[in-house]
Amino acid sequence: MQKTPITKHSTFFNDVYEVVKLIPKGRVTSYGAIAKYLGTAKSSRMVGYAMNAAHALPDVPAQRVVNRNGILTGKFHFETPTRMQELLAQDGVAVINDEVVKFKEVFWDPCIELHIG
Repeated sequence: MQKTPITKHSTFFNDVYEVVKLIPKGRVTSYGAIAKYLGTAKSSRMVGYAMNAAHALPDVPAQRVVNRNGILTGKFHFETPTRMQELLAQDGVAVINDEVVKFKEVFWDPCIELHIG
């Protein structure tokens, strides 16, 4: 996927969703990594807002986006407080005490994985 510039024909949220759809099963990324990939490194909070709004979109695996330390900070935006962890478990990602186990090993960096520097 090539990085899509934010234009009047696309919104930041939609750009976030397109990146999130590319996160492979069994991997996670962070709000900041998505923001950096989109060329807006200081907008990780906006990525979080986009993810909060993504739960109505069944094709966006919102559970695969965590904070920079691998903590499930977005878990309260799911149907139940445990749903994010349940979905990650279905993806093959282990979570203990709301933190991704072996976070550095399962971290998916879109700037690297999508070959954008």
